[in-house]
Amino acid sequence: MPKIIGGSLHEHREQTRQRLFTALSTLMSERGFDAISFADIAAAAGVGRTAVYNHFSDKEALLMGFITFETERYVETLRRSLEDVEAPVLRLRTYVQAHARLKRVFHVAPGPDLRTVLSRGTQQRLREHAVVVEEILREILVAGIARGDFPEQDIATTVALINACLSGRQIPEEQPARDRAILATESFVLRAVGVEPAHA
Repeated sequence: MPKIIGGSLHEHREQTRQRLFTALSTLMSERGFDAISFADIAAAAGVGRTAVYNHFSDKEALLMGFITFETERYVETLRRSLEDVEAPVLRLRTYVQAHARLKRVFHVAPGPDLRTVLSRGTQQRLREHAVVVEEILREILVAGIARGDFPEQDIATTVALINACLSGRQIPEEQPARDRAILATESFVLRAVGVEPAHA
């Protein structure tokens, strides 16, 4: 019988899943998703290959589990950081800063774009996760327009453009370049939604 990790079967399952997610994240920072096998993931996680199948039916299911976990954690953190921020301009700044801190390994992994190697069903589920985050930005923009802080605009287009900008943005790790890049990104996004620099 396999050794139980943690104090109970539930803890064992959760800790094994976390090991698998960490292993997938690490491997995807090194090579493309298409070049990673279940055996690679199991070895990196320090578990048997059959243990991976006990949690996920295939590699795409593991990826979706990982992205679901990461998205839920990110949305929870983002909403918490917005709780005490009322002004839409400051809320938009907070949104940009949160994206700058986010390490989206599944967006920047080496190898082919994930969308070219995943099934249509998995691609659709990935899109559903993006919508959860986009809804927060939509709420910020709607509130800003209602208060007159942002001019009237096509919200769906603005949301898509802002997130496309943020998703492709590489923020340097070292200071002071990191702070300069985040500030420049904030200023760019605020100008994009129609906020004058004097009001930013």
